[in-house]
Amino acid sequence: MTSGREKAYAFLKENVLTDPDRQGEFLSEQELANRIGVSRTPIREALLLLAAEDLVRLVPKRGAQIVPLSGREITELMELRGIVERYAAEQVIPGDRDALVAELTGLLERQRTLSGPEHAREFIAVDHLFHATIVAAAGNSLLKRHYDGLRSRQIRAGVVALYNQQGRQESVLTEHRAILAAIASGDRPAAHSAIDSHLETTLKVLLAG
Repeated sequence: MTSGREKAYAFLKENVLTDPDRQGEFLSEQELANRIGVSRTPIREALLLLAAEDLVRLVPKRGAQIVPLSGREITELMELRGIVERYAAEQVIPGDRDALVAELTGLLERQRTLSGPEHAREFIAVDHLFHATIVAAAGNSLLKRHYDGLRSRQIRAGVVALYNQQGRQESVLTEHRAILAAIASGDRPAAHSAIDSHLETTLKVLLAG
């Protein structure tokens, strides 16, 4: 059974921290408690967990503030993603890729149906899943857990990128198709290039915003 703290933590991470309009905002414990349907104690406990992850800042007498991703954090996030995702592509390309290619194709098709700002968060959630599927296919469970730990920051950054540039959703789909095509054909240099291009473009959009 999910505890109140776990429920609050998941809700905050998935629905509040990823809202582009709430970046930098101070959160009301009572408002969140009413919205989630728990007491204020689980809210406080969840905020302490998020503060330990540097996702919120606890300010005396003011409460918890959503910490916007800094330019340095965004740059470091993309650098780390590049290292992990290029390595994962190297590991999956020599093996049997049929199941992976089929799964990625399905995710890409699902992502294609999520056009428009009203689907931005779901679009980015599937975006993360696309990349996480490649990482998981590398077969390194420790690396997978490490990559999964980046999920919240990736989704926050991805949603902001969609809001920063009109037409970004279609560009992401094109970039994902290039990654998928390179993996499907077993072309390691092309996979590296497609991953780098995707992350570099995302970084530029985020820093420009």
